[in-house]
Amino acid sequence: MLSLLESKNIVNGENMATATITSKGQVTIPKSVRDTMHIHSGDRIEFIKINNERYEIVAATKDIQQLKGMVKTDKTVSINEMNTTISSMGQS
Repeated sequence: MLSLLESKNIVNGENMATATITSKGQVTIPKSVRDTMHIHSGDRIEFIKINNERYEIVAATKDIQQLKGMVKTDKTVSINEMNTTISSMGQS
């Protein structure tokens, strides 16, 4: 069973949830963290490496429709340009 501890984060004064890794390498994400991140059973999370000692956990639950417009660019690309680029990548 996983033991959870609530402690005070001395750096910025916010509550910090703590969990213990089981012998199988599993961690239960504390409910307060799941609620804040809006993640539920079956959702996916990603671990983004910040440096050798720190990772950021990000909810990977966004629908593809929600991603529309995230990348801003003024450049338009034709289907022929896309096909040419894809073809050249396959030749490398």
